[in-house]
Amino acid sequence: MMLEQVRRRADEFDVLHFHIDYLHFPLVHDFIERTITTLHGRLDLPDLKPLFAAFPGVRFVSIWRDQRRPLPRRLNWTGTVHHGLPRDLLPFRRVPTGGYLAFLGRVSPEKRPDRAIEIAPRAGLPLKMAAKIDAVDRAYWDDKVAPLVARHPNVEFVGEINDRQKAEFLGNAQALLLPIDWPRALRPGHDRGHGLRHAGSGFSLLSVPELVDDGVSGFVVRTIDEAVAALRRVPDRDRSLVRATFESRFTAQRQNEGTLDGYQPPDSAVPKSRPSRLRP
Repeated sequence: MMLEQVRRRADEFDVLHFHIDYLHFPLVHDFIERTITTLHGRLDLPDLKPLFAAFPGVRFVSIWRDQRRPLPRRLNWTGTVHHGLPRDLLPFRRVPTGGYLAFLGRVSPEKRPDRAIEIAPRAGLPLKMAAKIDAVDRAYWDDKVAPLVARHPNVEFVGEINDRQKAEFLGNAQALLLPIDWPRALRPGHDRGHGLRHAGSGFSLLSVPELVDDGVSGFVVRTIDEAVAALRRVPDRDRSLVRATFESRFTAQRQNEGTLDGYQPPDSAVPKSRPSRLRP
């Protein structure tokens, strides 16, 4: 129903920016030069190549550069815009007081909370897990993760938290563990706002080396052993360097600027007489 409203009212807008994967492709042929589509998920699924090939006029934005790799280079990419957060949403905390490691995210196989639970005791630090459990992942929690939490007295499952709670949770953590095991972009602001290091987070998967400056704003690792070793280096690092990375690359302002850059169409696409209503 919303797409039908977009189709009917398309002439009212200079730019139509879609975030719904490919659902709108058949509807935008008549005004395709005024559209742009941000792709947020995995692009390594086999059906996507012929699908995108069938709609060659669509302009795309990626949310991390390596996201594009599975698709043909001839796809019409206009840029990469990383996710950003408001600069002051997570206040900088120079000295953490909690003495624990943090895990923040969904309880799901691709997020690998089981790895985080293995890393923490080997590093000699407690682990706090702030995570939601979606219905699709309930069996994974019951069968795999919950028994691990029960067996490790140094692991505390906090559950899902809001932005205000994240400020305290992340700000007082010694480091953030994000041992992901799937090709998806990180959400940079969630872990950079306080100067947390990605110690043990990377396992060198796709978006991680792109978003983490290895040895500066975090550590990109490939194994559990490398993650444990990286944690030993955390106390020697300056958290302000991580914060500086966030403020220079991953604020909402930078995201808005990158988005607006993508709105610049070919000279003939938007009539010069039409007043622009774009706002940062």
